[in-house]
Amino acid sequence: MGRIFEVRKSAMFARWDKMAKNFTRIGKEIAIAVKQSGPDPDNNPALRRCYLNAKACNMPKDRVEAAIKRATGKDKADYEEIVYEGYAPHGVALLVETATDNSTRTVANVRMHFTKCGGALGTSGSVAFTFTRLGEFKIKNTGQDLEALELDLIDFGLEEIGEDSEGNIVIRAAFNEFGHMSKALEDKGIEVISAELTRLPGNTVELGEEEANDVLKLVDRLEQDEDVQKVYHNLK
Repeated sequence: MGRIFEVRKSAMFARWDKMAKNFTRIGKEIAIAVKQSGPDPDNNPALRRCYLNAKACNMPKDRVEAAIKRATGKDKADYEEIVYEGYAPHGVALLVETATDNSTRTVANVRMHFTKCGGALGTSGSVAFTFTRLGEFKIKNTGQDLEALELDLIDFGLEEIGEDSEGNIVIRAAFNEFGHMSKALEDKGIEVISAELTRLPGNTVELGEEEANDVLKLVDRLEQDEDVQKVYHNLK
């Protein structure tokens, strides 16, 4: 019984850690969105996206509003978005998106994570060309005809449509069509669960279990860093 309790407690703490990380990530996204286009979500598509993602992560509304208030205050943090590129062990490409108020600290930490896990931080452009940046929207699957939905959205930058492991419908649009697709879904009354910008690898690397774990150890370490927003890789 004690062992079961320990396992459950460990899982609970893991969920809390993940939730805290998501809240921090969204808080920074809100700060950046407000800095770019103001605190009114009606005139700020990036901020509307933050609202959606906050809801998907069960982030309380008062915390979202507090983050917006902080972003408009005189003591607001000035976050800078920086993308780092490099290789994990066994030649797997990594892209690391960060939001930081201290780029010197961030690059030092990111380099340390790569080094300690047998990877190597690269120069700008060294791996980015292997990834395609897309807008990704998730909507609830209520039995829609995917072919009809595809035809309905093709003129708004649709690149692909399918389902994820949870049965939600995933819609991907070209990066520069993100706003058009977002508005199209809104105008058509299609409720969006989450909306974000993502990067998909053009090719993947297949490894054995032990080698894959080497890569995932680095990915996990990077994701735990407070300045890191997202980590992309081309591990199959």
